[in-house]
Amino acid sequence: QVQLVESGGGLVQAGGSLRLSCAASGHTFSRAFMGWFRQAPGKEREFVGAISSGGNTGYADSVKGRFTISRDNAKSTVYLQMLSLKPEDTAVYYCAARYASTSSSYSTRDYQYDYWGQGTQVTVSS
Repeated sequence: QVQLVESGGGLVQAGGSLRLSCAASGHTFSRAFMGWFRQAPGKEREFVGAISSGGNTGYADSVKGRFTISRDNAKSTVYLQMLSLKPEDTAVYYCAARYASTSSSYSTRDYQYDYWGQGTQVTVSS
């Protein structure tokens, strides 16, 4: 049974920063690509960023240059460092995982992920 547990969310003022963590268990973390998605009230879930098992990363245009994804395979944890936060970043943030056949691949599409965490709330006040 794969489990993903996010942490690190909270309330922050605009311009501030947060680091989200997603701890994985129950699978070979090093072989999975990991994604971060978010969902704001009344909106569809959207892609934030992803990291392949080999460390390749990709980001949504809305967060590029402000957010950074990294992973620590020894700790089976993926991180989302968020800088220069804006009120429009307010959402529930989810991490997701899927085993990958190549070390360079990842996906920006939520339906291609097999496992999901419960989410962590990020609120950015203006």
